Amino acid sequence: MQLGFVSAILHDMTLAEVLAFAGEEGFPCVELMCWPPGRADRRYAGVTHLDVSGFDNEAGEHFRDLVRIHGVTISGLGYYPNPLDPNPEHRAVVIDHLKKVIRAAPKAGVSVVNTFIGRDPCQSLAASLDVVREVWPGIIAEAQTAGVRIGIEHCPMLFGDDEWPGGKNLAISPAVWRTLFEMFPGGTLGLNFDPSHLIWQFIDCGRAVREFGRNLVHVHAKDERIDYTRLYEVGVLGLGWHKPKLPGLGDVRWGEFFAALTDVGYDGPVCIEVEDRAYEGSLDDRKRALRQSRKFLEQFVG
Repeated sequence: MQLGFVSAILHDMTLAEVLAFAGEEGFPCVELMCWPPGRADRRYAGVTHLDVSGFDNEAGEHFRDLVRIHGVTISGLGYYPNPLDPNPEHRAVVIDHLKKVIRAAPKAGVSVVNTFIGRDPCQSLAASLDVVREVWPGIIAEAQTAGVRIGIEHCPMLFGDDEWPGGKNLAISPAVWRTLFEMFPGGTLGLNFDPSHLIWQFIDCGRAVREFGRNLVHVHAKDERIDYTRLYEVGVLGLGWHKPKLPGLGDVRWGEFFAALTDVGYDGPVCIEVEDRAYEGSLDDRKRALRQSRKFLEQFVG
C-alpha cells in the first residue's frame, strides 16, 4: 500500500506546490482535485489542482513531466459532485465535467477517477436507483473507453438541512453496493473506500472490506468521532452528532481495518483526507495534520 493524501486540504497551494510538498515530505502519491475552476458550494469542494478543461495530449505530457520531477504518483483524480442532482440543467453540467475528468485521466497517466453516484435527497433509494439506470450507463461507457476505473466514495452526504432527509449520495451501504455492482458488472465501477463513513452508520468496516475487497480501487484514511452527548439530544435522525477527525483521533478501529485490507490483498493507495476542523486554522496547521496522520498510519503502512 502507498500512503498519500487528498489535495483538497491544500486548496491554497498550486499544483506544483502540492507536488513539491508531497515529494519533500515523502508521500509517494496524491489524489488531485479536479473541480471546475470557480466558487465552491460546500466545504472541501471547488478545489482545482488539475484543470481538465481543454486538457489535451500536450497538457498531459507537461503534467506527467511535472509529476516525475517531484517523484510522486497520482493515485486518482477526484471530483465529488451530485450527478443525480434533481435540477436537470445542473445535472447536465456536472456530468459533462465528470466526463472531462474521465477523458483527462489517461492523458495524465492516471487510471482512477473518484466521485459520488449522487442522489436526489427527497427521493427514495428505489427511485434514485431508477435514475442511476438512466444516467450512469453513459458515464460508465466513457470510463470504459478511457480505460479508467471509477471509485465511488460512500459518504451519505447528509450533513445539513439542504441534504435532508436522504442525503446526496445513495451508495451508502453494502446492500446498495451489491445492487450497483450487479447493475454495472465488469469492474469499471468500484469503491473508493473510507472507513469514517461507516462508523456513524454502525456498519462493520472490516466485514465490508472483506466482502467487497475485489471492488476496491482506492482508499481514503479519515476517522470519525461520535459525540454521544449530542446523539442523546438529537438521535440518529438528527444532525451534528458525529465529526470527522484525523486518523487515530476517532472511533475507527484502524488495526482491524488494515488487517481486512491485507486479508483481501489490497495493495493500492491509502490517501489521508483531512476534514478535521481542529486543524484548519492555517496552512501550517493543515500541513501538520497531514504529517501527524502519516505518523499514525505508518504503523500499518510500512
